[in-house]
Amino acid sequence: MNLKRPNGNDATRTANRSKDVVPSSGLCSRCIDGCRGNCEVFKATFRGRELIYPGPFGDITAGADKDYPVDYSHLNIQGYALGANGLPNGVEANSDSAIFPRVSTETSYGWEKKVKMSVPIFTGALGSTEIARKNWEHFAVGAALSGVTIVCGENVCGIDPELVLDASNKVKKAPDMDRRIEAYRRYHRGLGEILIQMNVEDTRLGVAEYIIEKHGIETIELKWGQGAKCIGGEIKVSSLKRAMELQKRGYIVTPDPSDPVNQAAFRSGAIREFERHSRLGFVSEEGFFREVERLRSLGFKRITLKTGAYSLRELAMAIKWSSRAKIDLLTIDGASGGTGMSPWRMMEEWGIPNLYLHSAAAEFASILASKGGRVPDLAFAGGFSSEDGVFKALALGAPFVKAVCMGRALMIPGMVGKNIQQWLRDKDLPKTVSDFGSTPEEIFVCYEQVKELVGTGEIGKIPLGAVGIYSYADKIRVGLQQLMAGARCFSLESVTRKELMSLTEECARVTGIPYLMDCYREEALDILGR
Repeated sequence: MNLKRPNGNDATRTANRSKDVVPSSGLCSRCIDGCRGNCEVFKATFRGRELIYPGPFGDITAGADKDYPVDYSHLNIQGYALGANGLPNGVEANSDSAIFPRVSTETSYGWEKKVKMSVPIFTGALGSTEIARKNWEHFAVGAALSGVTIVCGENVCGIDPELVLDASNKVKKAPDMDRRIEAYRRYHRGLGEILIQMNVEDTRLGVAEYIIEKHGIETIELKWGQGAKCIGGEIKVSSLKRAMELQKRGYIVTPDPSDPVNQAAFRSGAIREFERHSRLGFVSEEGFFREVERLRSLGFKRITLKTGAYSLRELAMAIKWSSRAKIDLLTIDGASGGTGMSPWRMMEEWGIPNLYLHSAAAEFASILASKGGRVPDLAFAGGFSSEDGVFKALALGAPFVKAVCMGRALMIPGMVGKNIQQWLRDKDLPKTVSDFGSTPEEIFVCYEQVKELVGTGEIGKIPLGAVGIYSYADKIRVGLQQLMAGARCFSLESVTRKELMSLTEECARVTGIPYLMDCYREEALDILGR
């Protein structure tokens, strides 16, 4: 059984001509001389390296669609007919007290200085991609109103056209970073936070020093990787002048914009875009601890770590070193991930898939705890979009997992809300939206709730993408309350691995979650008077 067919996908805007395709290569079983396209090999014949990436850059996010042997759908959630765990002290469990709206979805993370969130979700790193830049206000305000954390990703300062560097080549002025921080803080209501991610180039440019000196940012995130790719961050640049500017700032830019051959190709129109790449990070135990201490000495109250779908060796390193360094949150991102720009085939074919990686993380965390070590708060990431996935991730990683990091799923409501705002201006609402009304008040089910939060005088300044994110977060919250109530868990702390069952024996082997015909079997036989 082939788990993924290469050589044709909507992400790369390609497709096979024939309905019969060789499973291993993705080539049409009958390739005709004279075919007019449009498989990836056909298109790469004249566009070359452009076929490495989903597109068009700046207008899309992409998620890999490989069908792995075992995933979160192979787990089901237990439901019970008795009991109620996690109710407030002194509350007796009965049909009047144990109602699903009473379920608390509040969570917190941090080694000593905790950050509370209203829902156990937060955004993936929204960094230097164009899709993040142009939608930032929608994302940031929506996260702030929803009471969840937003991660401002890598390279934001480094690609800012208005960046000003001092004589030491360190950040002196970064207007886009300023804008991003201020947009979140304007509507922050005490839940969640904005944290800034930092990679090799950010470190060299002194981003940490800038954000704490100018903005007093409390949390910074070190980055080892992500689930979408095993190389550094990337964007596309459509200007030769801009490509050369980024190259001078220390980035890897390909094709080399300083090469006269590539300059000629750009002028002729053959090369239309350049790629800006971040460097690969190299980690060592001593270097990691040294950097954590350096950041603490700058005044950061919390330091988090994001790691990707690397081997089990790197996973163990991340968990053990984070414990020793007292990391406040370790986010573990499994394959295949989503992206604003990552190599498509890399997204499809590299790394440990999320359920496998998360199962190993839960196992390793338990081993560390059994040896007397304190496990840092964990977050799982990798393809989550609904409340059942959030519940399963929290249960699989209980008691160590405190939240789920969402990438594309938390971006889409921001973009949809933004588009509705534009369609309203243009008087061009699609029927999918106009079926619900012709004003924001009619269309957005949570509009009045947002108005109540910000006030009548402020609601007109709230971008509709933010209202969209608030509505989506509310759906996750209520759906999670229902699932938790059915499992008789009225707080996130009361959710355990026993709330899950494996639908296949292979899933049981991978996750350590018992096969459903074995779950509670002993208790059942005792009832029958074995």
